[in-house]
Amino acid sequence: MTNRDDENKVSIDSLLTPDKTAGQEAEAILAKYDPEFAFRKLKGWWPAVITVICVVWSLGQLYTAGFGIFSSTLQRAPHVGFALVLIYILYAVIRSKNSETVRWFDWICIVLSAAVALYHVVFYQALIYKAGNYNDFDFFVSLVAVLLVLEASRRVAGVVITSLAIIFLIYAYVGPHLPGFLAHPGFTIERIVTFQWLSTEGILGIPIDVSSTFIFLFMLFAAFLKKSGIGDWLTGVAVGVTGAAPGGPAKAAVVSSALLGTISGSSVANVVGAGSVTIPLMKSIGYRSQFAGAVEAAASIGGQIMPPIMGAAAFVMTEFLNIPYFQIALGAVIPAVFYFTGIYMSVHFEAKRVGLSGMPAERLPDWRRLLKTRWTMALPIVGIVVALEQGYTPMLAALFGLFMVIGVSLIHADTRLGPRDIIQGLEDGTRAALPVIIACATAGIIVGVITLSGLGLKMASGIVDLAGGSVFFTLVLTMISSLILGMGVPTTANYIIQATISAPALIQVGIQPLAAHLFVFYFGIIADITPPVALAAFAASGIAKSDPFKTGFEAFKLGFAAYIVPYVFVMFPQLLWIQFSFAGFAEGFLTTFLGILAIASCSAGYLRRPCAKWERVLLLVAGFALVSPRIEWEIPGVVVLAAIYFYQRFAARREAGMQK
Repeated sequence: MTNRDDENKVSIDSLLTPDKTAGQEAEAILAKYDPEFAFRKLKGWWPAVITVICVVWSLGQLYTAGFGIFSSTLQRAPHVGFALVLIYILYAVIRSKNSETVRWFDWICIVLSAAVALYHVVFYQALIYKAGNYNDFDFFVSLVAVLLVLEASRRVAGVVITSLAIIFLIYAYVGPHLPGFLAHPGFTIERIVTFQWLSTEGILGIPIDVSSTFIFLFMLFAAFLKKSGIGDWLTGVAVGVTGAAPGGPAKAAVVSSALLGTISGSSVANVVGAGSVTIPLMKSIGYRSQFAGAVEAAASIGGQIMPPIMGAAAFVMTEFLNIPYFQIALGAVIPAVFYFTGIYMSVHFEAKRVGLSGMPAERLPDWRRLLKTRWTMALPIVGIVVALEQGYTPMLAALFGLFMVIGVSLIHADTRLGPRDIIQGLEDGTRAALPVIIACATAGIIVGVITLSGLGLKMASGIVDLAGGSVFFTLVLTMISSLILGMGVPTTANYIIQATISAPALIQVGIQPLAAHLFVFYFGIIADITPPVALAAFAASGIAKSDPFKTGFEAFKLGFAAYIVPYVFVMFPQLLWIQFSFAGFAEGFLTTFLGILAIASCSAGYLRRPCAKWERVLLLVAGFALVSPRIEWEIPGVVVLAAIYFYQRFAARREAGMQK
């Protein structure tokens, strides 16, 4: 690098150094609420053993990506087996008691986890020939496997989803004793557990199929992107572009979260990665602690809806809808833009209302020089998009992107990935994948019972009947169920359950399949900033040193546009590039933009100047009118918004004239 590059790098490094104390406090909170930060702190020879397991597993996954996957259970069972072994090594029985040793009962679980996975490999042909006519030993192995998955789920994902899976297992057994549409013939315990482990419709069903192919590889890709420093580069660009504007650090949080979301696909990872930089910056220019945390939380959850690498559930969606992942990512572009636009507007109006300025120019990184000297760091992300657009499978696209990251990292000395970095990247990606894998396995239990009992079709019809056949009320009921389930269930598992139960109800009332699945996907994510349980806000509050509940409420207000966007793309499917027409797209885009602007202005209480209460009420009404699909509501919405804007503009000029 040149001397000027060195100077620029020093300024970036000084700016992007996380608040270590705040970061430690955040990790303490995350250890309680987020599984990625709850690993045992093992010593001695254990770290080497864990590294070997992670690397072997990762290399196996990379092999199948390049040379072809194995058939059904031969691909999926070892995938679950590796995950179970690592979970019982890395996670303590009680998360708050993070022991430094693996206990005797963990050893039993480790051995059994390897055994039940190997059972599929060793007896693969025999199990196929049995065609469901299983013996007592098959039943015993299946029972052990189901119990191992449930306990691993409890350790990693918490009691909510584990309890839900147990309730569904009980439901499969007691079906004949239930009333109304819940009743079904019932199944023996032997039938239930063998269906769950030995078939491809339970634990080893679609969710684990996607996890063992697409998801794991993209987790590795994201880990290598972080390892190469691309995340810091994106944050530096975001801070440089927006930092000087009113409320600059808050806007940088929104932009950097949007950019980081393209590589992390995780709400909490975004909060920790970007928040330890942006939250202290926001507080330094005068933002309240809870508002600073709320901005980062609201922006960070958008990472899972931001293409090209969305949350893990988006990859599961490809199997449910049987469409290419690129089509899903393309459909999510406009809704994601609207989501981040709404938060950006809320931040801008809040900054103007409070009178906050931007950061001094000398504290900002030179984003033009960052782009000029480090533009190659964007190539892996661009490469992924191009590969998907050209029709390559997500597996090959992720593999291609992974090699591109390693290649691009070699260009600059400070980003170069050596052998140790590559090994660490493989381990980091594997560890990050564990919560997703166990969520997919546990969701597979629930989906298996739904399939076995036929509950899915009954629930879909029940939702439609309860809504009286109304599209709007069906959407509202689906939203409520997604939000409630999302408060205690990981996003991926939430989507899988809702895709099995609620999405068919939406399709039944005439909603396009992609719009229906994205609808439940979005609201499962938005649950992370929905009080009273708002995990992303709780994580951000640890960095901001603010009240978690106040931070959650502020995040809810800031992200209010997110609650509107899913309804918009259902009513305007052209925004998802479905049934596309230029007129429909233009109408939906323009009115939605204006509607989000009105709602953000109402939330912040500022448009051209601070809003009176009656102005905020009218702005809210105008916002809802603008996002409706009916022209007779949209026109009055435009008129009201324009009237308030020009009224405030005239009033501001009059006051300025009087002061002169």
